[in-house]
Amino acid sequence: MSLNVTPSANRLHIGIYGATNAGKSSLINAIIGQDVSLVSDVKGTTTDPVTKPMELLPLGPVVFIDTAGLGDDGELGALRIERTLKVLQRTDFAIYLNDITNFDEKEQENMIHQFKKFNIPYMIVFNKIDKADKETLNSFKKLYKDAQFISTSDDKQVIELKNALIDKIKNEENEPTIIGDLVPYGGTVVMVVPIDSEAPKGRIILPQVQLIRDCLDNGIKSYLVRDTELKDALGDLKHIDLVVTDSQAFKSVSAMVPENIPLTSFSILFARYKGDIKSFVHGVNVIKDLKDGANILISESCTHNHSHEDIGRYKIPKLLNHKENKTFNYDFRMGHNFPENLSEYNLVIHCGSCMLNKKTMQSRIMICNDAGVPITNYGVVLAYATSILDRTLKVKNL
Repeated sequence: MSLNVTPSANRLHIGIYGATNAGKSSLINAIIGQDVSLVSDVKGTTTDPVTKPMELLPLGPVVFIDTAGLGDDGELGALRIERTLKVLQRTDFAIYLNDITNFDEKEQENMIHQFKKFNIPYMIVFNKIDKADKETLNSFKKLYKDAQFISTSDDKQVIELKNALIDKIKNEENEPTIIGDLVPYGGTVVMVVPIDSEAPKGRIILPQVQLIRDCLDNGIKSYLVRDTELKDALGDLKHIDLVVTDSQAFKSVSAMVPENIPLTSFSILFARYKGDIKSFVHGVNVIKDLKDGANILISESCTHNHSHEDIGRYKIPKLLNHKENKTFNYDFRMGHNFPENLSEYNLVIHCGSCMLNKKTMQSRIMICNDAGVPITNYGVVLAYATSILDRTLKVKNL
């Protein structure tokens, strides 16, 4: 992956929702200026969500998601709607698009309820105003004063919509930092990156790249070393504000880093950056009370080939079974395949979510909380399993 390309996980996700044939695909094509979504007068043409990364200037990198239409009857329509609602879990900002000539107020209200449930800011847009008479258009403008009114075939109106969209998103934006509020300007961070068979040849993984960039953005000096050179690095540097290690090297790194130097992991930083560190700590504290044979869901955000060193499928189950002297049952899910029904599970252990946007991770935490199922993540579990969780949580402001 080029360092000049913003990963989708770091892009704002903008979902376009609405009834079938409201013009969602036409709208995304007009905004992007490319025919990325199939357009047809036949209802239900869009069957699966279509994603398109782009630069929405002057806002920056975003991902537009063209969803299947709502209000589609039949078994296939129900499946399309289910997939559309799944997109809510990763939507940062929503556009609800209406056909002004075929307005379904109930469907709109149902979707607004979903936006509010998932805490998604949104805007309402009425399309096909070129097909509405003046009286109809004026009545809708009086009822929906904050809505946008467009025809996707009118370039000027599409530009006005894009400007309104950017303004609304900017008003909602509050971009967090990974480490900028933990280490002072001019401070020093040492990142420990073990090189094993799981490390991609010729590059470092996304969380490490993101943390380096966050250090640069916040004027923090960063040093990248392997665990085998960590002792030398600690001796070379006069003052270190924080050591951040790969979770799998927690125990050996903790033995090398003096107690007066704060220590944490990439996974714990991302648990705080994209999720909820308090929920994850609560979740890990449940493990000691789980019964033998308890069901644990391990959720990974990316898909990859598995090996004997795979952290989720092999290392964590082995560590937990050994630490608790119990045999737990493990189920594995990958990518966006996160179950809606969690009733069969006693605990969810999630990866560091480097391939997911913040909204997806927060939605999954909400789903777990609603189901009454504790959730934690890889880094917190590994710190717990190696008995250094208390130390990793002592970092000030974490």
